[in-house]
Formats: sequence, C-alpha cells, structure tokens
Amino acid sequence: MYVKRIVITGYRASELGIFQATDKKITIIKKSLTSQVRQFIEDGYQWFLVGGNLGIEVWGGEVVLDLKKEYPEIKLGVLFPYLEFGSNWNESNQQLRDNLVAKADYVGSVSHAPYQNKAQLQNHSQFLLTHSDASFVIYDEEYIGKCQHFYKQARRYEERADYVVYQLTMDDLQNSVWADGF
Repeated sequence: MYVKRIVITGYRASELGIFQATDKKITIIKKSLTSQVRQFIEDGYQWFLVGGNLGIEVWGGEVVLDLKKEYPEIKLGVLFPYLEFGSNWNESNQQLRDNLVAKADYVGSVSHAPYQNKAQLQNHSQFLLTHSDASFVIYDEEYIGKCQHFYKQARRYEERADYVVYQLTMDDLQNSVWADGF
C-alpha cells in the first residue's frame, strides 16, 4: 500500500510578527492549518512532515497531533536539518520543540552533525522533497521570508517530478480570517 506524505512549512513566527504564545494570530493560523490538514487527510495523506522551525512548522505539527484524536491513522514526522537543532533557543521555545518531539511518530535529523554550514539546510530541503509527495507552504512572494528557499526549490522540483506544491498566501490567510468572523 502506498503511503502519501506531505511537508508542512512556511514562515517563522518572528517573520509574522509573533513573539508571544498568546498572540491571536496563532489561533487564526492554526484554524487555517486545521482546515487544510483535514482536506489533505481526506485526500489520502497519512504522514505529515515538519522541520521543527518555530512558526508554521511547529504550529502545523501541533495541529496534526490535535487531529490524531479524530484521525488516529495519521502520523507526524519531525525531521530536523541537523543535530542539536534549536539548542540555542530560549527555554520556552525549546519546550515547544520538545513537546512536539515527545508526541511525534518519528523524529530524526537529516545531518548527523551539529550545525556546520548552510549546505545542511539545502540538503534538508532536498531530503524533504525527495521523501514526500507534496508540500504545503504558507508563503507569499510579496512577503519574503526564510522559507522562500524551500518554496523555490519545491517549485523547481515540481516541474521535473511527480510532485505537488500547495500554497497558502497572505491573501488566503486574510480571507480565512474574514470567513471565520475574526
């Protein structure tokens, strides 16, 4: 039986102006993520892969874990780019990472060494692309962020492989806010 896998990625929390766990924007983003992940589950995706960055990836992982209550067959994989990822974060952010890791179905790192250079990040993106069937990227070309590198690499990969890049833009997020009555 073929297992469908999708990468969830996008902006870092700081790129969205989110610096507190109580920021209302997180609720809005998670609501959009929940809607999309539900659709992906209905489309047959079973594994949801995140890289562990603070922001869309952590919130996406949390949404997948919440949805496991309804869909126990889905799985969460956390694939860090390198060993000791996030070890320099503050204590509350490390706790977010550790909570995700503790509940994930699979945890690993693409590079088996601590951070050395940006090639590890490029290899991480390539690994995620070649070990998934699709990507869901919250990214807007008008609002540049660190995820632009993955997004561009994924779009190039989509042109030459049997691969799909799903994208949610800032306008899409804004529309979901109005649709939900926020």
